[in-house]
Amino acid sequence: MNKFLYPFFICCTALLLGGCAKYLDEKPDNLLTSDLIWQKRSTTESYLNQVYSRVILQPDDYTTLGGSDETSCSLPNVDIRKMVTGNWSVQSNYWNYWPTYYAGIRQSIVFDQNIDKVPSAELSDALKQQYKSEALFLRGWFYWRLLRQYGPFVLLRGTLGLDENYSQYTRAPFDSCVAEINRLMDRAAAGLPAAWASTSNYGRATKGACWTVKAQLALLAASPLWNGNPMFAGFKNHDGTALAPLAYDAAKWKVAADAAKAVIDLDTYKLYRNTDDGDGNFDPLVSYRNVFVSNWNKEIIFSSNLAGHEWIWGMEVRCAPGPAGFNMQCATQNVVDAFYMRNGRTIDDPGSGYTEQGLVQQDDPAQWGTAKDGVNRGYVKGNSNMYAGREARFYASVMYNGKPAVAAPTTDDRNYFSSTQNIDGRGRTEFYYSGKSGAPVTNRPDMTGYLVQKYVSPASNIRNSQVSYRPYIHMRYAEILLDYIEALNEYDPANPDILKYLNAIWSRAGLPAFETVYPGSVGNQEAMRKVILRERQIELCFEGDRYFTLVRRLMMNDPKQLAIYRMNVNANDNNQGFGFTDFYNRNLFETRYWVNKMYLFPISQTEMDNAKGLVQNPGW
Repeated sequence: MNKFLYPFFICCTALLLGGCAKYLDEKPDNLLTSDLIWQKRSTTESYLNQVYSRVILQPDDYTTLGGSDETSCSLPNVDIRKMVTGNWSVQSNYWNYWPTYYAGIRQSIVFDQNIDKVPSAELSDALKQQYKSEALFLRGWFYWRLLRQYGPFVLLRGTLGLDENYSQYTRAPFDSCVAEINRLMDRAAAGLPAAWASTSNYGRATKGACWTVKAQLALLAASPLWNGNPMFAGFKNHDGTALAPLAYDAAKWKVAADAAKAVIDLDTYKLYRNTDDGDGNFDPLVSYRNVFVSNWNKEIIFSSNLAGHEWIWGMEVRCAPGPAGFNMQCATQNVVDAFYMRNGRTIDDPGSGYTEQGLVQQDDPAQWGTAKDGVNRGYVKGNSNMYAGREARFYASVMYNGKPAVAAPTTDDRNYFSSTQNIDGRGRTEFYYSGKSGAPVTNRPDMTGYLVQKYVSPASNIRNSQVSYRPYIHMRYAEILLDYIEALNEYDPANPDILKYLNAIWSRAGLPAFETVYPGSVGNQEAMRKVILRERQIELCFEGDRYFTLVRRLMMNDPKQLAIYRMNVNANDNNQGFGFTDFYNRNLFETRYWVNKMYLFPISQTEMDNAKGLVQNPGW
């Protein structure tokens, strides 16, 4: 499912225009009457597909392109660069997802109201109930996404009429929004399987997807942004109704932990390992990488499966170095420094073995990726020592100076990325000044010296714009494990499950058991909170989680998150190439702007003008 061919009633373009009032009373179709839609199985299923199409893919939005300290966009005038410099207002309409989500909500309601009209000869009662459950999930999904980005939303039980008094529709309090999403997910889960037996159903909602939304929702509700946040004391509707809970409730952490544990106890999902696909030996780099570039695996909880969709090419070309790629979606030094050494220690730990002096004298003896790809995907001779001995997830996630290109399957393809003096069949990426992917050559003076590599497949050939299929993952099992231990640590820091599930993630990453590295942190709530948040930063890097974790934890105003560092990309190497060690000096790229109103997106002025019952988010 979610394999949308954008059905013949691609209608609904009008639904994306105007305010809440407008797109909730538009007709759902241009080419068919409503009665005809509900007479055929094919048109009914096409309508449900249209609802699924409102599930937004976010590979290059504010969460992944530079809204947090893990990434930056090398293009100077794009919206995300304006946003992080404070050039942002209610008229900006940056990532204005509000109308799209309400279009999906409206369509899910229309679907629920009409599906029983379909003749039984066309659609069985069992399928009708299944499709109703999927539509309920989608409605809850859209509400959940609204809540996460904008805060309290307008809660709708039906479509609105043309003569409706729209000013009567106001934002529901946060706790009421949470209750509505939970109600929808419970109803949906009751009619959905834990997992689909047929591959043709991959991408459809499941019981596990419903429960995962509930777990993520509970974690948001327990976190400081919405759990007794004094910044929201004056956040009220026009009638004085408070929209945010002002009293801290420690019990919400237990609710969040219990919700995540329910997903774990479904026993449906697992952390993917390359041996699941028949490989003879465990490889931590391939195991982590292939979560994101394989056709399907049991770590995926909810995804959009869009064969031939442009997001895959767009993701790979943004993340590819020159001359084949755009050199655009940059990782920062901040996230590079977060990754562990492969002995499990942080780079600032004196026992880690980390050094920034000199160059590597031999290829990585671990040989990660060699058995699968025929190419050593770890460090190689001539790399800076700052990239030697790092954990497997680092090499799967980050492209750095001297690292061989990934989306280049043949020797000739790899040599395409190399200057004449560097041609050796490996295609080492040249981020230094005079290199093929250097700042002046690619006209990217705002590059960082790193690119996001997490979603790049070795089966692709970006030189020829050929990319391999993979689903777009919205939710996966590793995040549930991290949700669980984060919440558990807040109310029961001695619980052995914290170590159990942290070690499960570390084991897949090829790291030693945590207690053998930092035994003094085990059971220490404050220390483990830092460990867990760092683990989210690493395991879930470039998936959008870093932005929302910093937001719900009220950590976005920390100067450490606002100071963005990079390599010395604009220093002229005078044709020294990979031997130019001054490239590896850290530079402060930018200090980002932050004021606390930015914890919530503003509702666009157009929406405010069309629905007078709305109140704007605080500070906007």
